[in-house]
Amino acid sequence: MDAKSSKVLKSINPTKIILPILIGLVVMVYLIYNISKELDFEDVVDSIKNAKLHWIFLAIIVLLIRDWGYIVRIRHLTDKKLDWIASLFVIVLWEFASAVTPSVVGGTAVVVFIINKEGIPFGQSLAYVMLTAVLDNMFFVIASLLTFIIVPFEIFPAITDNFTIFGMAVSVKGAFFISVTLIALYTLLMIYGLFVRPRAFKWVLIKLTGNRILKKWRKDAIQWGTEVISASEILLEKKSKYWTKAILSTIFIWSARYLMLNCLIAAFTDINIADHFLIFGRQIVMWIVMLISPTPGSAGTAEFVFPLFFSEFFTIAAFSAVVAIFWRLFTYYAYLGLGVFFLPRWIRRVFVDRKHTEK
Repeated sequence: MDAKSSKVLKSINPTKIILPILIGLVVMVYLIYNISKELDFEDVVDSIKNAKLHWIFLAIIVLLIRDWGYIVRIRHLTDKKLDWIASLFVIVLWEFASAVTPSVVGGTAVVVFIINKEGIPFGQSLAYVMLTAVLDNMFFVIASLLTFIIVPFEIFPAITDNFTIFGMAVSVKGAFFISVTLIALYTLLMIYGLFVRPRAFKWVLIKLTGNRILKKWRKDAIQWGTEVISASEILLEKKSKYWTKAILSTIFIWSARYLMLNCLIAAFTDINIADHFLIFGRQIVMWIVMLISPTPGSAGTAEFVFPLFFSEFFTIAAFSAVVAIFWRLFTYYAYLGLGVFFLPRWIRRVFVDRKHTEK
């Protein structure tokens, strides 16, 4: 294993799960402490026992369907250069990398490295990851705008808690619009670099590696820039069928991600169709706010803001914190465990087994 590979792998070392777990545990303890002041432990246990199991089962099924959608999409975007096994490793490790890095950073660099090690040139890997980010970010921006049009309710929760962004205290609504604006600008920049002026993107890479500190990567930057231009040309030649499937799979993936929580909330309380629409819309707002979280995988932030957005759907508001814990166990901490399980097997697959095969 070369030095560059070792450096990237250190960023997703299994020991990285310690910090988000500690942050999450601290917030969970805080939530449980608050719950204990409003709920008896026996009432919590009874509510969990009386949960509608078919909704919990459906939540798990929807979660698995979402992951399957991710695998299908990455295979499609790479023109099936990744086989099913490689796609599975990419998606699981992508989720893991996102879980151990701050939400504002994400696991992009790690994923480019992983796809590259699965046999796709680095520049093309970068282009495919950029394309995935463009699709996801466009969904966030468009879905958030449609939410205001379609959902006939107050989409922002009636809370007074503020968020701190760039040293300023802003409301949930303010945090949402700041985040959406940043996402939109970032997406436009990626679209420009990937589809409009890929040569300008290469020029930026060359300029960035022009100083003494980064000069050792200049040769690689030239190669990566050339590969991005090549990938851009390939993508621009794609027919409408390619883009239709890419867009529909993105809508499918994120809808499944959100519907999972709808199912989970329905397991613990009675909600109607209107509530389902409102919960779905609230998730879009909450997710975009979470994207600016400085903690790994929004650990702590997600558990804290969940009751602020969804407590009104429960007879006893404090019980929303219990559901928040289940939600994070399913959608976050499970992927920390999967990452710890898959990472050493992927390392053996690409650095050991493949080397022996080549011999």
